[in-house]
Parts: sequence; C-alpha cells; structure tokens
Amino acid sequence: MDPDTAILEVEEAMQKCVDYLTHEFAGVRTGKASPALIENLDVHVQAYGAVSKLKSLAVISTPEPRMLMVQPFDPSTTRDIERAIRECKLGLNPAAADRSLRVPIPELSEERRRDMVKLIKQLAEEAKVRLRAARKDGMDAAKKMKANNLITEDGQKDFEEEVQTYTNKYTKKVDELAVAKEADLMKV
Repeated sequence: MDPDTAILEVEEAMQKCVDYLTHEFAGVRTGKASPALIENLDVHVQAYGAVSKLKSLAVISTPEPRMLMVQPFDPSTTRDIERAIRECKLGLNPAAADRSLRVPIPELSEERRRDMVKLIKQLAEEAKVRLRAARKDGMDAAKKMKANNLITEDGQKDFEEEVQTYTNKYTKKVDELAVAKEADLMKV
C-alpha cells in the first residue's frame, strides 16, 4: 500500500466516524420534532407477517415544530405503525387522523434533558474511541510501510504527523457536534 492511499483510508475512516455520530445525534430527542427521531431508531413495525423499519412503510414529516405526521403508504398498516410507535422507548403517543398518524412531541423535563446530555456525551466519547482506533490503524500502516521500505524514516514521521493532524481535526468536529447538540437540547 502506498502512503497516499493509506492516508486517504485513515481520513475516510475518521469521516465515517463523524458521519455516524451525526446520524446518531439526529435520533436523540430534543424538544422539537424531527423525522429522524422515529425513522432511524428502534421503531420496527410488525406488518404483512414481517418486521420492517418504519421509514419503509410510511412517509414521516413535521407539519409543526412539535408534531410528526406519519403517512403510511398502505392505510391498512396504520394500526400496526401506531402500535410500534407507542411501544418504542421514546414515550410517544400517536393519534390516528384521516389515513395518517399525528405524533405530538411532548416537552422534555429537566431530568430527561440531563439524561439526554449524558447520552450525547456517551455517543461523542464512543466516536472518539473509533477515531483513536482509526489513528492507531494509520500509525500501524506507517510502521508497516517503513518495515517494507515503502517510505523512509522521515516519510514515516511525516505520515504519522498527518495522521495526528486528521485525528485532531476530527476530534474537534466531534466536540463541536456534541456541544451544538447539547445546546439544542438544553434550549427550552
């Protein structure tokens, strides 16, 4: 493996960590409605004799800041979707309304906000662990390339410095995402 390909792989792995964290943060409930709240999480619907993700059975929109609208592609699955949303761990209470479901998003209590902040910090820390693993892979690749005489000792140092630069950059992005999500969550 050449150094250019190796550094691209390290950066790609780190970018995937940040992208995954962004995806996870979208599912963390704040005081306002977001389709990601239920479309990407634990809402699995028992319909047609199989378990499906909610987003494959319905369109989810936010007609109001504190309301989700779930419109099933097939109206016969409305009851199944309603049951799945009610049973998920988010504590939501959907109401059937003319071939769709209206899902009001209740105000978060102070205690629940603190719990969500803990979850945000935990998710950010998990992302940092994945970043450190990608950093270690990059450092190991530098050692292998040096051992195989693909790069010089100076080349290895330069490579390791570049890996560290990417690590710092993506760690900062993770911290910024966590701070922004925490601020959004604590806004009343």
